[in-house]
Amino acid sequence: MITTDFAPGSPCWLDLGAPDVRAAAAFYGAVLGWEYEPMGEGEDAQGGVLRKDGRIVAGLGRLTEEGARSAWMIYYSVPDADAATRAVEQAGGTVRVAPTDLDGWGRMAQLSDPLGGQFAVWQPGTTRGVELVDQPGSLAWTELYTSDAAGAREFYGTVFGWRFGDMTMPGGGTYVLITPAGLPDERMHGGLLQVGPQELALAGGRPYWHPVFAVADCDAAAAAVTGHGGSVPMGPEDAEGVGRMALCLDPAGADFLLLTPAGG
Repeated sequence: MITTDFAPGSPCWLDLGAPDVRAAAAFYGAVLGWEYEPMGEGEDAQGGVLRKDGRIVAGLGRLTEEGARSAWMIYYSVPDADAATRAVEQAGGTVRVAPTDLDGWGRMAQLSDPLGGQFAVWQPGTTRGVELVDQPGSLAWTELYTSDAAGAREFYGTVFGWRFGDMTMPGGGTYVLITPAGLPDERMHGGLLQVGPQELALAGGRPYWHPVFAVADCDAAAAAVTGHGGSVPMGPEDAEGVGRMALCLDPAGADFLLLTPAGG
């Protein structure tokens, strides 16, 4: 369960780098009911925030990195972005954007794990994170696809102090559950899964994180994805004890999951 107290090591923010900001805002508005609030004037605005029922659920910006794919970036809360960055380097990861202050809102760094999986850290200033989570139309879970689950556990455990638990998947295989250090099981916020080359092709063979958004009706939301130019490579399908889910791509190829939780 993700909450907005943003304990250290828990997801606190996410943003999307999109080649066409307005088109992305329209797509997610249709699928998740989000409203786009640009930061800047007129058509020149390079990005802004996305709101659900008036509360911020994500950021949206223009994709500017040469050769980069459109993707969601997940930020994890840390008390010290510089210390977290040093921990990443010492554990074999790399720094893509060095710790940077953002107008008093907070201090951020964008990083990669040893196999190239990209994530970010956020040291809160005046902004602690998004304003709505674990509700329809907001972030409910984070998930890493990787070719090396054991290595990911070691790296992220070292950087964030995460606690891990194994869950046997229907049909075999192990799903690794992630909980922030010092918190009980009901505060687990994500998972990681070892997958093969086919599942990693989207990111050129590298691991990647993606967000899971809660929705009231997975089938209806998935239909909205395809109806507005996206695709649904997997699902909707039921996952025992979890809920009904679908793996989706937006029109620019950014991946995310939709989930109607079991009993929801």
